[in-house]
Amino acid sequence: MQYLLSVIFNETDGLATPDEDAAIDVFNDRLQAEGHWVFAGGLASPGAATVIDNRGGEALVTDGPFLESKEYLAGFWIIEAPDLDVALKLAAEGSKACNRKVEVRPFL
Repeated sequence: MQYLLSVIFNETDGLATPDEDAAIDVFNDRLQAEGHWVFAGGLASPGAATVIDNRGGEALVTDGPFLESKEYLAGFWIIEAPDLDVALKLAAEGSKACNRKVEVRPFL
């Protein structure tokens, strides 16, 4: 089963330190070596976002996020795990590596 591990950034956290970057690299290498790795990536801040709403008759394009928040999605891992318990264990290790909160959600 695949899971999304979302890295939640809080403005009070500050940017990743060199030690955190190194720990994330080690964690990524481990995910790959153990066959859990599907895909991962970091995201730009919400200020770089563009929101498209094409539910009406015409697409409405706006800059930035819809809601302002001190927390936002800063990156993610998509992993393969046999069950939620393994996914939660990996998320705990990812949270420690990046020094951020991590949300776990299964794919449908």
